[in-house]
Parts: sequence; C-alpha cells; structure tokens
Amino acid sequence: MVTPSTPRLVVAAPSSGSGKTTVATGLMAAFAARGLAVSPHKVGPDYIDPGYHALATGRTGRNLDAYLCGPELVAPLFLHGARGCDIAVVEGVMGLYDGAAGEGELASTAQVAKLLGAPVVLVVDASAQSRSVAALVHGFVSWDPQVRVGGVILNKVGSARHEELLRDALDSVGVPVLGALRRARPVETPSRHLGLVPVAERRALAVDAVAEMAALVSRGCDLSALEKLARSAGAVPGGAAPWTPGFSPTHDQPARSAGRLDQGLARSAGSAADRPTPSAGGPEPRIAVAGGPAFTFSYAEHTELLAAAGAEVVTFDPLHDEELPDGTAGLVVGGGFPEVYAAELSANEPLRAAVSALAGRGAPVAAECAGLLYLCRELDGSPMCGVLDATARMAERLTLGYRDAVAVGDSVLAAAGTRMRGHEFHRTVVEPAAGAAPAWGIRGRERRVEGFVQRGVHASYLHTHWASEPGVARRFVERCRTS
Repeated sequence: MVTPSTPRLVVAAPSSGSGKTTVATGLMAAFAARGLAVSPHKVGPDYIDPGYHALATGRTGRNLDAYLCGPELVAPLFLHGARGCDIAVVEGVMGLYDGAAGEGELASTAQVAKLLGAPVVLVVDASAQSRSVAALVHGFVSWDPQVRVGGVILNKVGSARHEELLRDALDSVGVPVLGALRRARPVETPSRHLGLVPVAERRALAVDAVAEMAALVSRGCDLSALEKLARSAGAVPGGAAPWTPGFSPTHDQPARSAGRLDQGLARSAGSAADRPTPSAGGPEPRIAVAGGPAFTFSYAEHTELLAAAGAEVVTFDPLHDEELPDGTAGLVVGGGFPEVYAAELSANEPLRAAVSALAGRGAPVAAECAGLLYLCRELDGSPMCGVLDATARMAERLTLGYRDAVAVGDSVLAAAGTRMRGHEFHRTVVEPAAGAAPAWGIRGRERRVEGFVQRGVHASYLHTHWASEPGVARRFVERCRTS
C-alpha cells in the first residue's frame, strides 16, 4: 500500500550527459536485486528512458511533468505509480535547475524534487576536474535552499588517486559522496536521431545493458547509504493523495479554459454541456491501441483513463498484425519511429486498408506524432494509410519543445476552446502542416495552427498527457460508444 512517506530519491546532474540515466537505471535494478519493490519515474516528457526503467524494476515506468500536467498533479501521479512499492527512484531531466524555456523552474528536476519533498543525489561527471568539483557542488547545493542535495555520485573517475582528490575536496562542502564510478567503456545503449533506441526494438540487448548498469552501480555506490537517504524523506508536501483514473467528483479535474479566445485560435469556447459525462451503462467499446517496435511512445495513464471511462483496451502491432482487433470501435496510434519501419508498415497492406476503412466509417481515431505520419498518404515515398491528404518526410532540423495549445474546433478528443499543454519531438515534416479543420492552435510567441480534424479523426504532432484533462479520454470513449 502506498503511503505519503514512500522512501524516494531524485537522481539529478549539473547537465545532460553526466550519467543520470546510467546511475538511475542501475540504481533501480540494484535495489530490485535486493528484493525491494521499486517504483520508477522520469521527470519530463521523455518516453524512452521509462522503457529501460521498466526493465530494471519490472514495473511500468511513469513520467512526472509539471508542464504537461501542472505542478498540482506531480505528487498525486507519483503516489499512484508508487502503489505497493518499497522505494521510488526518480530520474531527472537535463541539469537540475533546467526547465521549460522562459518559465523559470517550471518542469525542472528541482521543482519536481520540491513538490515530492525528495532528497536529490547529484551525479557529477568528474572526468576533467579535481578540486573544482567542490565549487561546482557547492553552487548546486546553495542555489535553492529548498532543494535538498543529500549526496553526490562521482562519475567517470580516472583512478584511486583521482577519487581521493575528489573526496578530499568535497569534504569542505559537507555533502557526502555516496558513490564513485570509474571511467570505463560506456554501457551499450545505442542512440539515433531522437535519442536512445527504445527497449522494444532491442529487448535482449537492453536487458544486458540494464544488467551492466546495475553491476556498475552496485560496485561503485553505497547502496545502504542511498537507501537510508531515501528513507529520510518525510511525507509528501501538501497532503497529496494518489491520482486515480476514475471519474468521481473528488478526482475529476476541471477543464482548462482557453481564456480569451480573440486570438483567432478557437472558434468557440465550448460549454460543460459539450463535454460528455461518463455513461451510466451501455456497451463497452473496444479501443485498439498501436504498439510494437514502431509505436513505443505512450503514457501509461492514457490506457488507464480509457479503461476507467468504460473501454476495453486491446493492443496490436501494425508491423505484424494484418487486421485490427475484432470489434474495434476506436483507434489510438501514439508516438514512435514509423520512419525507421516505413517499408514494413507500408508492406502491411491489409492493415493499412483496415485503418483507412475504420476512419472512413467515421470511427474515432486519435493519432499523435508517429500516428500522424502513419495516417498520411506516404512517408518518405512509402505508402501509408491514406486517411489524411498529406505527405510526410524526414527533415534535417529537429523540432523540439513544449507547446501551449487550444482546440480550434470540436473533435473526438476535445470541445473547441479546450486548452492543453503538449510537447513536440520529431525530425519529420508533414505537408500541409494543418488541414482545413486544424487540431490545435499553438499559443504564445509561436502562434500557428497544426494537425487535422476530419470526421472522427484527430491527428497532430502534439504529445499530450491526458491526466491533465481526463475529459479527453472520457469524450473519446463516448464517441466510440455512440459512433
């Protein structure tokens, strides 16, 4: 049973590339090897690291993103994921104090640590310094007194003498050294244009990589001291209760209003009456969710919300399954790497035809990023489903960042005027970028419209976290039930 005082650690670093993923994943696996039930979490919108966390712990990796979900949901989502666990490890994002651009501490690892009341373990790349490490750590410790840096793990230490110099320097800072990892051959975790290769694409090798991380951390870190530090965390601040995907007056979240709509991004605000309420009965619609190596990006809470709204969720693999699951009433195609598997996806003509036919009947279809590409006429010249009159291709420039969005019109996901925050992460271009009825208007400095709404289809580059707006899943299920 989860309690507000679940032992917990946040693994952070001064910057990206310091070794957070290796240490966090290795620590999760090492604690699990000790017989502890470990709850794995990742700060930010990243989908790939949680796959490695899941291998390390045997539990679903979950994200904690204060931008996508709002700071008020960070602790409840954490407690939801930590149910039944003895300890939780949270891997940070970028540098400790780095967050959403221009938004102060919002979505930073430091903010999440404070929201959870969790001690921070700082992973420092010590490969090119000795005494200067003390100044570096002192700066991170003193920058925000509300962030409790409970220890340091030194990474890429060159020798016993190097370690001695580093430890001597850190004595003056008063922060204990909880581990020292020697410089060694990097753990084999291959990357490509959007980061690490997902677990689903290299499962056997990923299992070996996680085992190697666990061995590295077990050899170089004081696991007992790290567990003790985790157990020093008090109650989660604010009296937070675990999030639930159920729709009760206690836990349902109010829709975020778009506010002033005179910016030309939405046609109408929509009222509460536009948003469907949970059905008191009726059939349980079957919703097919794309999975497999080509579609690996999905937040666990999405399927939980669909199920809580009364759907039967069935996963299928577009690389191999030639038919949609029997009785499919709606389709969800999330993110992933369809560009890597374009030839295989194209070769599965029966499934492409089934998806096109489903959309043609007006059934609800929700597609994010990779799903958007799959619904296009073609991707880099390979025929796709042809649901959208658009083409997709690889691009040289990476599109990356948080977005503040508002629904331009009514769709199977949202009433016009519904405001959501999302994240874009792709190296592809869709032409045109928006249909006659766009999915979202992007607010702020980057004012534009994007995505497609046609009949039951909602397709967009924007990754959103439905826990921030539970009405999205409820609305989608209702449309599946009645379409």
